Amino acid sequence: MSATERIRVLVVDDSAFARRVLRQTLAASPGIEVVGIAADGLEALEQIEQLKPDVITLDLLMPNLDGLGVLRQLAELRSPVRVVVVTISDEASEIVAEALQLGAISRVKKPTALATDRLYELGGELIEKVRAAAAATSPASRGPIAAQRPGLATNASGRRGARQVKLVTVGTSTGGPHALTRLLEEIPPDFPAPIAIALHIPGEYTAALAERLDRICALQVREAQDGLTLAPGTVILAKGGRHMTIEGVPDALRVCVDARPQRLYSPSVDLLFESAARVTGSETLGVVMTGMGDDGLLGARAIVAAGGRVLTEAQSSCVIYGMPRCIDEAGLSTARVPLEDMARAIVERL
Repeated sequence: MSATERIRVLVVDDSAFARRVLRQTLAASPGIEVVGIAADGLEALEQIEQLKPDVITLDLLMPNLDGLGVLRQLAELRSPVRVVVVTISDEASEIVAEALQLGAISRVKKPTALATDRLYELGGELIEKVRAAAAATSPASRGPIAAQRPGLATNASGRRGARQVKLVTVGTSTGGPHALTRLLEEIPPDFPAPIAIALHIPGEYTAALAERLDRICALQVREAQDGLTLAPGTVILAKGGRHMTIEGVPDALRVCVDARPQRLYSPSVDLLFESAARVTGSETLGVVMTGMGDDGLLGARAIVAAGGRVLTEAQSSCVIYGMPRCIDEAGLSTARVPLEDMARAIVERL
């Protein structure tokens, strides 16, 4: 989308008052045009087909067809529309986590469930996230990984000259829940190294996301807790708002959870990668996937300096090609890999 084009937005919410607040807030922002409103999911799908909006703001709890149903339909249709979920503050974290897995770009929290002027308080965040979504690529437009693809398998002998990998570290942000879902679905059950993940996401959703990922992949996925052991076949997801670092020795790794606000992003990909470089050195494989900003750049430098390797998600599959771009432009990436091939690329490097 060019800088001169207006962002076309469809507002979807079953509350008439919320629709009015969101429409007024967005319409007052330069460069944004509200092209329509919808009161439920079925009406939203009709409006999307007719109006071709760039972004929709989507309530999750609606009659007839809820927000999750809309996201599933958009994924099946490979619709290029980008979705910003707008939810009440006490909405179940499980539902929001699923929405992000299904491809919602981000989430805006309503300050109240009541029809009061407090709803206008979400204005600044709403506008910011709608603009960011407009600059992103919808995961739904890329479609699912083909079910017919042959399964991955590890090879104990490895490739000739390959270095042993004792730890895989992953960093991601915008579009990360969807990307992690697709990645972990493809990791084989005999994966011989632990995986540690730093994802920029609010802390109230990481436990629910870890539980959902645990159900859909062959590995054991857990939210980070201080002192957890990192063993082959385990995936540890950093808790939102808390940094996760790695301690111990290569054959006895453990998780350290730290709440100190010492970095812009929390959890920090840089801190995770830097700690891995100190502990597992050349036996570290870093993976940087879709996300906005440059978190992971310093950590990637540390991994490469220690003799490890870093894979980056290719621009062609990124929702936001920000974090991987920084690694690529710094010359730190071993390979640029589309999301649909990332699991295979990781396995090959073990």
